[in-house]
Amino acid sequence: MSAAIEFDELRTAAGRDLGKSEWIRVDQPRIDIFADAIDDHQWIHVDPVRAKETPYGGTIAHGYLTLAAAATRLGDLLQVRGATSVINYGVDRTRFPAPLPAGRRIRAQATITRVEEIPDGLQVWARVTAEGEGIAKPVCVADVCVRYLR
Repeated sequence: MSAAIEFDELRTAAGRDLGKSEWIRVDQPRIDIFADAIDDHQWIHVDPVRAKETPYGGTIAHGYLTLAAAATRLGDLLQVRGATSVINYGVDRTRFPAPLPAGRRIRAQATITRVEEIPDGLQVWARVTAEGEGIAKPVCVADVCVRYLR
């Protein structure tokens, strides 16, 4: 689901629910590629045999992979017409209430929490909550800040 909004409408969008994104699968090859990219090869992420003996029953995604997947879904949920650039500006209050086992899918729900004027654009904060397929608790909750420039 995607919300298309005009740049000027964004100014009054605080409180707007952006809905839920499509599901994406976070499988072992994706986890391994992420581990290589950030040089984090902790066994709980990359060793399926050893990870079988844990309470998770297998490998789990890195927290930062879960965050990246969730934050990226915000771009799927909000299209701002009239913006010349979209810049990821930061993330606050990030939590990982539950692990995401390898092979599960993830999707995000987002709500715009505040909008601030900045030189040449708007700074938008959204609460992004990522759910893992079949997992009771969210796998990531973060306040994501994006700048939309004109």
